[in-house]
Amino acid sequence: MSNETTTSTLDDLISPLVAEALFVASERSIMRGLVRNYTMPKNSGKVLQVPIYPTVSAAAVAEATDLSNTAISTSKVDLTVSEVGIMTTLTDFARDVSESDVVRDLGKLFGEAIAKKIDKDLTALFGSFSGGVGSATTVMSAALIFQAVAKLRAAGVPGDDLACVVHPQVAFDLKSGLTNTFANPNGGDLQNEAMRSGFVGQIAGVSVYETSNMTDSSSNDPGTTGDYKGALFHKDALGLAMMQDLKIETQRDASIRGTEIVATAVYGVGELHDSYGIEIEADSSIQ
Repeated sequence: MSNETTTSTLDDLISPLVAEALFVASERSIMRGLVRNYTMPKNSGKVLQVPIYPTVSAAAVAEATDLSNTAISTSKVDLTVSEVGIMTTLTDFARDVSESDVVRDLGKLFGEAIAKKIDKDLTALFGSFSGGVGSATTVMSAALIFQAVAKLRAAGVPGDDLACVVHPQVAFDLKSGLTNTFANPNGGDLQNEAMRSGFVGQIAGVSVYETSNMTDSSSNDPGTTGDYKGALFHKDALGLAMMQDLKIETQRDASIRGTEIVATAVYGVGELHDSYGIEIEADSSIQ
């Protein structure tokens, strides 16, 4: 067996100079709370069918006149679940000489890895929206967000539950534009907040989030081109079907004097309403 976690691979934990384990934690998952979530029961197959209802219109009717039937035909979107996971084998020796609870620490890292995978699977869907603003040479600005909001509202998309997600390299240009290249902290509330904390807040009534859990437009991970596809979307634009949420298990391997640590999840993602999302493509000025 190869790739075991040994004293060599846990040097940072074992060193007597280390007071506690320090982690460069992965970004917390943000996408899960911004999309439509479905709980998929076990033993129900691996495909969840989501019914999609059409938009219907009412019409004027004269007094004492019968109404005509309106046929309503639904379509469907299939969300197919599959497994994701990560595993390592922790030797007894590495565990016993470490100054921290290695099993717990690895479990935390694995949990963050699964959360990051879910985010990346969802942000990968941004490029599938047929509507879009910006381009591979466009610098991110508040104007792009206003354009995206205008397109959604013109299409009759509800104004609540909207969110905008962009890459941090792209968000830099957005903040730079809001703060006059970080030189004017005395604009308005939005500019002041961007200067103080780096948090963009709301633009055009939409909360703006940034995450590194996305590839660039050339599918590089991490991104290298500076060209990223974010999106502004309604919660019903994308769906997440969860059959098994994050589960962490351990199993003893006596022959190697160690413990296998396994983290898994079973889920599927997909686009539900194409017209409920707008891709925002922008090129970062700092990458």
